Amino acid sequence: MAPPPFPTSRKLARAVALSTIPHLTSRSLQKRDGLTVTDAQKVTLGIIAAYIVAIAILWNVPYIRWVLWPFKMLVIAFHEFGHAIACVLTGGKVKSISLDPREGGVTHMQGGKNAFTLPAGYLGSSLVGALLTFAGFNINGSKIASIVIGVCFLLTIWWGRKDWLTIGTVLAAVGLLVGCWFIAHAEALRFVVLFIGVMSSLYSVWDICDDLILRKVNSSDASVFAKRYGGSSQCWGVIWSIISLCFMAAGIVAGIAAFPQSAQQQRDDAQKFIPTKI
Repeated sequence: MAPPPFPTSRKLARAVALSTIPHLTSRSLQKRDGLTVTDAQKVTLGIIAAYIVAIAILWNVPYIRWVLWPFKMLVIAFHEFGHAIACVLTGGKVKSISLDPREGGVTHMQGGKNAFTLPAGYLGSSLVGALLTFAGFNINGSKIASIVIGVCFLLTIWWGRKDWLTIGTVLAAVGLLVGCWFIAHAEALRFVVLFIGVMSSLYSVWDICDDLILRKVNSSDASVFAKRYGGSSQCWGVIWSIISLCFMAAGIVAGIAAFPQSAQQQRDDAQKFIPTKI
């Protein structure tokens, strides 16, 4: 029998090519879906932008900037917790944590590796901020984040049990988070977690700039780090600020990729995961 004519081969090749298009198209759509910003995420991004503007204004306007004071004390607690956990993980011992009403804090440690404990305050608080920003894209994610924060707060209270400001700040934060659990199946909790996350990320960057670039305070984590390991405090401050901003950006991108659910889907899911409502 004679072989089939050439046009039949062309048709076969075309059929094979067409059969692969759905698979390629499906893969392309899957990749696009991972980068697509949903309507719910656009709202979240808008809220993040509004938070950034509001924090920047409140931070610098006299008198009304005291509105942020409780949240500043909270993120300072994150800062000191970063020092403390790095100390423990590198073989040291945490003696105490205390917060200063003038927006300062100190962690008394014994042992540990200074190369890790010194930058852990700034980078730790910015990492916490990035994780909270990530969780703030989803109601159930915010629920889980609030539970983790609660555990961290218990450790902070243990280390700061001799300091009433530390205890009061932590208990007030826990009360706020618990109260938000009971509003619309914790939908309010998402916005509070998101705000604390943005605040923690921005506070880390602003504190570094304020101490090392604007006021040039000598007694900072970066100045101690520079004396021990070389370089200048300004240089280390800039490096840590860049890392902090990268953490925040990564938290936002990860939130977009991980939580594509619509607002209604989030509400429905929240009613199934530790449901609470007033």
